[in-house]
Formats: sequence, C-alpha cells, structure tokens
Amino acid sequence: MNNITVGLLAHVDAGKTTFAEQLLYHTEAIRSRGRVDHQDTFLDTHEIEKSRGITVFADQAEFTYKDARYFLLDTPGHVDFSPEMERCLQVLDYAVVILSAVEGVESHTETLWQLLRQHQIPTLFFINKTDRAGADPGRVVEEIRQQLSSNAFLLPQQPEEAWTDEMKSFVAEREDSLLESYLEGTLSDSDCLNAMKSLVKSGELFPCMQGSALLDRGVGEFLEVLSKATFTEYDHQLPFAGRVYKIRHDEKGTRITYVKALQGVLKNRESLSYGPETERSSERITGIRKYNGTAYTSADWAAAGELFAVVGLSEALPGAGVGALRDVQGSGLIPTLKSKVLFEPPVNLKELMHAFGQLGAEDPSLNVSWDEELQELHIHVMGGIQLEILEQIVAERFQIRVAFGPPEILYKETIADTVYGCGHFEPLGHYAEVHLKLEAGERGSGITFINDCHPDDLAVGYQHQIEQHLLESGHHGLLTGSPLTDLKITLLSGRAHNKHTSGGDFREAAFRALRQGLEQAENVLLEPVYDLKIRIDSDDVGKVMSDIQRAGGFFNPPEILESKAVITGTVPAASFMDYGVRLASMTQGKGSLSLRVAGYLPCHQTEAVIAQRNYNKNADPAYSSTSIFCAKGEAYPVPWQEAGQHMHIKDKRKGAG
Repeated sequence: MNNITVGLLAHVDAGKTTFAEQLLYHTEAIRSRGRVDHQDTFLDTHEIEKSRGITVFADQAEFTYKDARYFLLDTPGHVDFSPEMERCLQVLDYAVVILSAVEGVESHTETLWQLLRQHQIPTLFFINKTDRAGADPGRVVEEIRQQLSSNAFLLPQQPEEAWTDEMKSFVAEREDSLLESYLEGTLSDSDCLNAMKSLVKSGELFPCMQGSALLDRGVGEFLEVLSKATFTEYDHQLPFAGRVYKIRHDEKGTRITYVKALQGVLKNRESLSYGPETERSSERITGIRKYNGTAYTSADWAAAGELFAVVGLSEALPGAGVGALRDVQGSGLIPTLKSKVLFEPPVNLKELMHAFGQLGAEDPSLNVSWDEELQELHIHVMGGIQLEILEQIVAERFQIRVAFGPPEILYKETIADTVYGCGHFEPLGHYAEVHLKLEAGERGSGITFINDCHPDDLAVGYQHQIEQHLLESGHHGLLTGSPLTDLKITLLSGRAHNKHTSGGDFREAAFRALRQGLEQAENVLLEPVYDLKIRIDSDDVGKVMSDIQRAGGFFNPPEILESKAVITGTVPAASFMDYGVRLASMTQGKGSLSLRVAGYLPCHQTEAVIAQRNYNKNADPAYSSTSIFCAKGEAYPVPWQEAGQHMHIKDKRKGAG
C-alpha cells in the first residue's frame, strides 16, 4: 500500500481543522465529525486549542482511501506558531493549502507558499467556505494565479466531468508530449489525468478545488482528486533513514521522538544513529509507537513512508537525520523577539529549568538560555500570543506559575572587516595559546569555522577542542551583548604545554582570542527585517511610501494594477511589528499587509539601540579580552591592546601583508 504524508496548511480561521475532520469522517477514520466551535475535533485535543479555537500543536491522523494510506498532519495556522508548522514541512510528500472563499490569499498564505516552494513540496488548494456571504471562488483562483503561481489550475467540481478544452490546453502547455495530440484534437481525459499527476509532483501544476468543509461540500470530490493526483515511491530495501520532525514528552515525562521514515525498515530494539557526520550519536530504540490523534499502538517495526514515534533517543532534535540520513535541516522562520521569564518564590529554579529544558527540546526556536550574571531566564518567540500560550502550558503541564516580560527585538552583532585575534591562558599549572583570523561572513551564515592550523604547531585533538568551543552557542558582541553571527573564524595556530595544558585551557584561550579580535574590529549591530508586501488603493501610494521611508524601510517602485497598487520592500521589524493597525488607519481599512521574516541587516538606528541597551563589555564576566601570562611562578594579566607583543607564537598571520 502506498504511504503518503499530507500536510494541511492555512492562514488562521480558513477552516483547516474542520476540513481535516471531514477527510477523516469520509474515510471512516472517525465515526462522527467534530467541530472547532463545539471543542470536540479529533486533532485539536489540547485544552488550549479547544478554548481558543486555533491549532497550536501539529498533530497527526491516519486514514486509508482506495489503494493508499495517508498520514495527515494538521499544522498551526497562526503566525506565532510558524516554526512548529515549518518543522512539519520537512517530512511532507504533499501539502494542501486551505483558503477562505471570502478572504482569499491572506498575508500568512504568502509566507506558507514561499516555504512550500523553498521545500519543493507538491501542493493542492482547497477554496473553503463557499457557503458564506461574499464568497467568490473564481476571484480567489485569480488571486492564487496572480500572487502565488500562474500554474494554479481549477478542476471541475465533479471529477467524472469531462475535461474542457481550456483545461486540456492548460495541461498540454506544460507537458510537451501532449501538445501534438491536443492540437490534433485527440487528447484524452485519461492522458490529461496522468500528466496532471506528474506535473503536480514536479511542482509545475497546482490543482484547485472548492467547497464548504462545514457543510461537507466538495470534500468527497477533493478526496477523489487527492487519490488521482498523488503518489510516492519509497524503497523498503535500502538501509533505514528518516528525519525527526517533532519532540514531545508524555504524561510520565518520557521523551517521544517523532520520525518520518524515508527509506528502509526500522525494528524495535535496534540502535539508531543521529546527528551530523562529525558528531554522530547512537542509542537503542526501546519502543516504536504508531500515533493516530492522541492514541497510539506499540509496534515492532516502522517502514519507509510512515510517520511514527520512538522512545529511547535522548538528544535528537527536530530536523535531525537518523539512520543513513546524516544531514540536519534548520528552520527558515526565526523568531525576532526575546522575552524574560518572570518568576517568584516559591518557584523552584531547578524545576523551572527542567520545564523549560523540555519545552526547548520540543521547540528549539525558543532558544532557552540562562544569564548567570543577571540570574535571568530568556526565550526567543514569534509574538505575544505565543507567550500567552506558553504561560498556560507551563501552568497546566508543570504546575509552575510564570509570567513573561514584554517582548523585545532580538538584535545580533557581526563585524565588517578582517582582524586577527590572539589569546593566552597561563595561570599557574595551566597553558594554552590560540591565534585566530576573524572575517565578516555572508549574511545569514551564522558562525563558521575553518581550520588552517598545522598538526606540527598543535595536536589535532587540541584543534578539535578549539573548534568545539568556538562553535558553541552563546557568543556575543561588544556593542549590546547581542548574539554574534555571520562570522568566519579561522584557526591559524596554537600552542600547548606537555605538562601544564589541561581540560578547559583551550576554551579560555580561544574565547580570549575571539574577544581580542572583536576589540580590534569594526563591530556592526544587526536587526531583524521583514519582506513587505502592501496592497492599497492607488490614491494611497504616496503617503504609504513616505511612511515606510520614515520608519527606516526600503521599497521597490510600486506596481500599479488598475485602481490598486502593490508595494514590496524590506523593513525593520522594530518599526513594523504593529504596522497593520497603522496601515488600516491610513487606508480606511482597505489596505492589506504581508510581512515575512527575511533575516538580518545592519540596524537603522544603531546609536539609539546601543544607548538603550547600555551594555558594558568590560563588566561581562563570560568574556575577557585580557590574556593571562606567567613569569617567575606568578600569573599576571595583559590587556588586549598589549597582548600581541607577549604571545609565545610570533606572527602566525597566514596571508597577512
């Protein structure tokens, strides 16, 4: 039987969960249909989801239809929970985007579309809520063609209907082998159907259907199209490989790792390796679970194409390849805000750290971190709704009462030039020296490490220690203490002592070399930015462009479409987080806004942010630019400005003029 994983995606309130209920009911996977407003749906089972009427957690169900078994993933539609949604994209065979026949293509729909194309996932559309006043499926199809893809294709309401000449022309234009028979008038419906299947798979055609999930209109017809347009070709004979897409903990605190099997078969009690090639771990699987909603059955094996969960992996994170798959996929959607966790006695710090440790494993985008100096716990978030949900989760799941500080923009830092840093650590009984070259990296590259150190200068084992320490998370810049990124670090040389070098010495020396290099560099403050798209009346173009410019944004020449205009550009997150309200005021509610996180660019108000943060680099105990030397049995400090003259390795700047 063919195994096919299908993900449901939508802008919030498009009717995605109701659509999922109908699919499960039509295929007899459930006996009765739940409703979001009745709080009894099969997939939105958490009390938070029921009370708010939105999907927060990506849950899965299973159904069979004709000759295929479908694994259905219902993903969150609210933008605050986009990382949860995107983690699911890594394991989809097909996606179904649900749109409202009234609202059409909305801001988050465009973000979803860009992610789907980035992951190259074959996609179908279902235009929902055709029963509502103001519904216009034809207009929505045109919006899809104009704003998402001209390859969107409206199928007949009844699959058994004959293909019209317009539909045959649409397919023949995209499949060269059909063009001649189409021109001769001999192109058959079955040929069109077969071509549609391959064109959908290759992302050259996107079928659209319409109906009302609430009134059960068009869902059965959609199932028929899903059956005819989708297929997979998984190989069960190859060595097992899969990808982790979700981490959860059950009521006993047991860590559950959800995996999509991409090839082969995994048997219970087998050892499973995971992680990147350089840091592979291996653990024995102690249980395999097949989930359907909140219920599961234990299994002896899982095969290619299936979604399942394992017990026994203690550290594999979402995105990790397992078995023969050795890569790690990261997330494209990154939080742009950070918040402080507020707690007071009698909250136990150890219990709090345990709780957020579990939450951080389940959602790595939280980037949970403890500031030892300030004794503060910080997390990264997408928005305020996410904080509200987290507060409820911590209270209900861990019985801990917390609050959160106001979300702040998450700034980062990098450098703009090339510098050389050196660090020496030689208190009595210790010894390590490190020489680095620091260069500005490409935007979005993070911290990268290059080893240009000869084994004659420093043993390979010590070189690996330096690499591990420099690739640790948590390095921060000198302007605001914000995370360091987009930095290329090259290890040039180092020195150890046969007797005195011990564990941790190279960590101290490497950090001092990094900090000493930053002291010499042109440091740059980065801020998160959005890709912006605004649709407004042509009369509003002038004032909106002026407003964008005043707020530190950049825009392209507007595209004028009759009485409407589309403005695209790049804008600072700090100025545009709440811009939707302002735009509605300026355009009397007629403007629409789409914002998508687009990475980081130099901050448009660096001096103001530095002044507001008031970071004192010299008071930071985690990083010191001062090297420690030893003479006559006593250690003495040397400030960064003079450290180079005291180093034991002289002029190891490879390529320096």
